[in-house]
Amino acid sequence: MGFLDTTTRRGFQPDKLAKLNLFESAQMFCDVYCLEPGQAQKPHAHPGATKFYFVLEGRGTFTVGDERRELATGGLAWSEPGESHGVENTSSARLVLLVAMAPNPNAPNPNAPRPAS
Repeated sequence: MGFLDTTTRRGFQPDKLAKLNLFESAQMFCDVYCLEPGQAQKPHAHPGATKFYFVLEGRGTFTVGDERRELATGGLAWSEPGESHGVENTSSARLVLLVAMAPNPNAPNPNAPRPAS
């Protein structure tokens, strides 16, 4: 268990969105995504995982499945396993998101072959 002030976790890159990890476990990950105006995460899908975007600051356009919707501070978008999702900062200001996904696709696969010792 842990505690964290997420307001201290901000970082922007001029060429692409920045992903700042808050915590990660075998079950899930939780990040802060920082997008400058015009930056995007193209629609994509994760088989077997649910993902959400929660708007901490700013506004952006979110895609879930075939639907696109503009959300501002306090807005939430989520995708079911295998459902396409993405985000674009279509505003003139910075966009900051809390993003989590479960199960964690970065977690080690306990069924993967292990190297010989």
